[in-house]
Amino acid sequence: MNIFPAVDIKDGQCVRLRQGVEDQVTVFSHDPVAMARQWQDLGAKWLHVIDLDGAFSGVPRNMELIRSLCDQVSIPVQLGGGIRSVEVAEKYFQAGVTRLIIGTVALEDPHLFQELCQTFPGRIGVSLDARDGQLKTKGWVEDAGKTVAEVVPVLESAGAAFFIYTDISRDGMQSGVNISALEDLLHLTDKPVLIAGGISTLDHIQAVYPLKKKGLSGIITGKAIYAGSLDLQETLAWLAAQE
Repeated sequence: MNIFPAVDIKDGQCVRLRQGVEDQVTVFSHDPVAMARQWQDLGAKWLHVIDLDGAFSGVPRNMELIRSLCDQVSIPVQLGGGIRSVEVAEKYFQAGVTRLIIGTVALEDPHLFQELCQTFPGRIGVSLDARDGQLKTKGWVEDAGKTVAEVVPVLESAGAAFFIYTDISRDGMQSGVNISALEDLLHLTDKPVLIAGGISTLDHIQAVYPLKKKGLSGIITGKAIYAGSLDLQETLAWLAAQE
């Protein structure tokens, strides 16, 4: 199981949003590239990078910054936010991104999503962002009118390589993971699943670790490692001891 430090980029800065609300911003660093290097130096094996400007606008806003980030770290980067064409996906791969996370397109344009999966096999995942069981799109501001259970089989058959599940009500709240919702998703798919939202302490990670046996392959953490309630090195050491 991997820990994915989150580097969320807005207006060129490394930030966190509270429950995904665009104007509920905490700036953690004015240098996202330096933050990426810091997490790598502390032992991270992957980075989770989100172009929040892209997520809200639907077009890439930080391409050159992300290219610089990929150039200056040696660990793989997964990226999401505003990827709504094969051409944009291609540019991100050329910039050094290892795999992409698709949100809105996966739920609203099945033909384009399938084309992305076929063009870049094994490198396209889906972000399933839900509040009260209902999926959200366009930076979590619009209701998709669908549930996780409805979409996962369709997305898997289209070629989704992995899934990321976020309970929006837990995001940035440091209240722990919605384990029942996570278990429901793990029952639906054999693809790797990552969890985001709510992780704030090593206890929270220890609580979900047994789900590794059911397909949980990673934990994305942002606010907790920036605010200090979760020590990345301690967490990585604990995971290494289990494995």
